[in-house]
Amino acid sequence: MSNLYDKAYEQSINDPDGFWGDIAKECHWYKKWDKVLDDSNKPFYRWFTGAETNTCYNAVDLHVDNGIGDQDAIIYDSPVTDTIKKYTYSELKEIVSKFAGVLKSKGVEKGDRVVIYMPMIPEAVFAMLSCARLGAVHSVVFGGFAANELATRIDDAKPKVIVSASCGIEVKKIIKYKPLLDEAIDLSTFKPDACILFQRPQAEAGMIEGRDFDWNDEMEKAVPQDCVPVKATDPLYILYTSGTTGQPKGVVRDNGGHMVALKWTMGAIYGVNQGDVYWAASDIGWVVGHSYIVYGPLFKGCTTIIFEGKPVGTPDASVFWRIISQHKISTLFTAPTAFRAIKREDPQAKLMEDFDLSSFKYLFLAGERLDPDTLTWAENCLKIPVIDHWWQTETGWAIAANCVGLHSFDIKPGSPTKAAPGWNMAVLGDDGNPIKPGDIGAIVAKLPLPPGTLPTLWQNDERFKDAYLNEFPGYYETADAGFIDEDGYIFVMARTDDIINVAGHRLSTGAMEEVIAAHPDVAECAVMGVADQLKGQIPLGMMVLNAGVDRDHDEIVKEVILQMRNKIGPVAAFKTAVVVKRLPKTRSGKILRGTMQSIADKKDYKVPATIDDYSILDEIKESLGTIGYGSKA
Repeated sequence: MSNLYDKAYEQSINDPDGFWGDIAKECHWYKKWDKVLDDSNKPFYRWFTGAETNTCYNAVDLHVDNGIGDQDAIIYDSPVTDTIKKYTYSELKEIVSKFAGVLKSKGVEKGDRVVIYMPMIPEAVFAMLSCARLGAVHSVVFGGFAANELATRIDDAKPKVIVSASCGIEVKKIIKYKPLLDEAIDLSTFKPDACILFQRPQAEAGMIEGRDFDWNDEMEKAVPQDCVPVKATDPLYILYTSGTTGQPKGVVRDNGGHMVALKWTMGAIYGVNQGDVYWAASDIGWVVGHSYIVYGPLFKGCTTIIFEGKPVGTPDASVFWRIISQHKISTLFTAPTAFRAIKREDPQAKLMEDFDLSSFKYLFLAGERLDPDTLTWAENCLKIPVIDHWWQTETGWAIAANCVGLHSFDIKPGSPTKAAPGWNMAVLGDDGNPIKPGDIGAIVAKLPLPPGTLPTLWQNDERFKDAYLNEFPGYYETADAGFIDEDGYIFVMARTDDIINVAGHRLSTGAMEEVIAAHPDVAECAVMGVADQLKGQIPLGMMVLNAGVDRDHDEIVKEVILQMRNKIGPVAAFKTAVVVKRLPKTRSGKILRGTMQSIADKKDYKVPATIDDYSILDEIKESLGTIGYGSKA
């Protein structure tokens, strides 16, 4: 017996024009499309060619025109500054139209680029929407990024204007942005015409006469701007993601397909409706922030949360429960690492008992692989569906998910469930041919990709093909490895370069991490393959223990090794693990397995610009030295 998911999936694959064309009717268009899917220039597929629209109108003005202007659009919750502030859709329209006037006064027109280098404050969202209002292309760079990384993005995007703030706040530490911004502009070959600075009370930025302008001063004299119609295929934003060459890749998102896909996902995947309060606990510097702090919820007419804080430490591991209770959150989307941090600090979830979570319907997790232990802990504590889903910066929305707005499937731990409608997925072997269910290979998506995904890289079509399309002609290469089982459930086991070869056996580091994470004393872990003269590679485990565990570390390591032998088998050759205080991560929560592997193998490595704390690498070197790897202490 078919369900809504089955019907939607079948139509999306067999009749994409009909499927996405019907969904697109929910959006506002100044001019309707000539074609839903334009395949005239393969492999550069385009959606809704000939149509004209405006992303800001669909995210803001449309709701005011439809009579919900008094509803909250944004709730800014900042435990680091002890601030809660709310903005209705009408207020949002007024602010955004005025800041669009500020940008216009500095020469910003349709097609111009604007770099946004800001912390998690409402003004960052205002700037994004103002760019969209004018038809300008925004490129958000994570606030506090190193100057040289910001400089490479300035040189690639060539922004007419940069919008920034005087500082960001990392728990209790003030990060001054202006010195980093000034250095980046000095380093870059391309120079912006102007910088607009939002001065925060925690730190005042020095201004350069003639180039730097104060946000508030400019807003006082700004002339509000109406929305500018743009082509559906015009770029909305550029978001840079790390490249293997060290040169970041500028992922492009268009206006039309992006709007259609994201508005649909809010109901179909996340199960939310207009008026619901939706929270993506991420940062606007990442794709999650673009898709599900800003655009998706606002397209749908939801209330979205801008959270300036951390899952622990602002002030403690109860902050998520406080926000859910206080703002009546229906759906939370965050990274597994956030819940591992909460679990580590409060293993029995005692802090949850003080809050009313009756509004809370769904927890969605993504950004890295969800280990079954974290999944089980969250399910047991929350008593609501905990849903793993899988997507990438490039895709803009979920490749695979339990689409609760269509049909809720049984959960299989370790799997983000089935391919979302629009995604025709396969697993290929090294020879490019499909392999049988259950076997690990390269996970790929058959072209064309659905709307809302990247049509290309910014001004670099050849690199787009080299990075994603050439390895398996006719498919998009996700660079993730895993398998699809007999029921169509997708299991993402590791990045393709995290499948290790132990004496000729291809083994998943993700599967090994599941075994370690199942140990009751382990809060989080990472496994990487390190060089071995006999076997080629052998697995090495790194473990962070739960708060309050005071058992002998050697005993815990022995237990983990025994678990691995029982679950994976002797073929894994898992004999070495070490307890560490913490794991190196990016600011978005991804564990830097490759960096740790390079340290263990005594190879040179490039420290990622997104690392949360550089001092962790010294701790890792010291820990690895005690077991004979890396730089000895």
